[in-house]
Amino acid sequence: MSTETDWGGAPSVLRMILGRRLEELRVRAGLGYAEAGAAIGVSHSTIRRMEAAKVARLRLTDAEKLLQVYGMTDRHEIDTFLRSVREANERGWWHGYRDVMPGWCAAYLGLEQAADRIRGYGNQCVPGLLQTEDYARALLRATDPNASAETTERRVALRMRRQRLLTGSEPPRVWVVMDETVLRRPVGGPGVMRAQIDHLVEIGRLPQVTVQLMPFAHGPHPAMAAAAYHLFRFRARELPDLVYVDGLLGPGYLDRPEDVEAYREALDRLAAQAAPAARTETLLGAIRKEL
Repeated sequence: MSTETDWGGAPSVLRMILGRRLEELRVRAGLGYAEAGAAIGVSHSTIRRMEAAKVARLRLTDAEKLLQVYGMTDRHEIDTFLRSVREANERGWWHGYRDVMPGWCAAYLGLEQAADRIRGYGNQCVPGLLQTEDYARALLRATDPNASAETTERRVALRMRRQRLLTGSEPPRVWVVMDETVLRRPVGGPGVMRAQIDHLVEIGRLPQVTVQLMPFAHGPHPAMAAAAYHLFRFRARELPDLVYVDGLLGPGYLDRPEDVEAYREALDRLAAQAAPAARTETLLGAIRKEL
């Protein structure tokens, strides 16, 4: 995969896994893209797009033909793969909000829902998974003042729906480091900020969630010049770690090992230099009293 993956097609994580599996089988069979495409009557570019999860849907007939061309003969393995194809073609719960989501958002939500670990750095606002409803509403109104009230409320509902992830049966491990700037920037007024801080304290006490604050007093730190970003690790071993970087005009996704490692190392340094979780709770309480 390239440094900046084309996520415009919003590939599901499962389609990414299936694509990598198809690539592995093709290479093992000693076939090139053109040979594989010719065997099932499609172009070499279609094979490339299937393996890169850049097709809207994986056709069952194409998948089954490819498995046969690649030498898979075990009927149980074939049926298991095809069952996964059917699941990959199903729409995520967020499809119902597609009218109020930017094009890249569906891909992000697919990654978030499939992640085993989510680590992040926030320098401007509280990350979406940790926001209260009122904080999210005030933030969305500020960032898109031309949106209708109905659109804003649906976006708030989408953000709140995302947060069920944290209390589900298999919640991911979430570890966030935030700059003190985040809580010094008034979003929605003192009442909203106090409730947001209370929420951070509460959610930070969940066993799978760690919240750390990088205080002003610390001075410069490894990510001062960076935009907010998140690092995803997945349960499926076939998927590499991915980094999502915030941008004014949309997201950037990085998956080259050297890029991911650079961001991981920065997160490690941030976590080591930020206030520990227990100390963060004390700092949050102090900031709350000043509001």
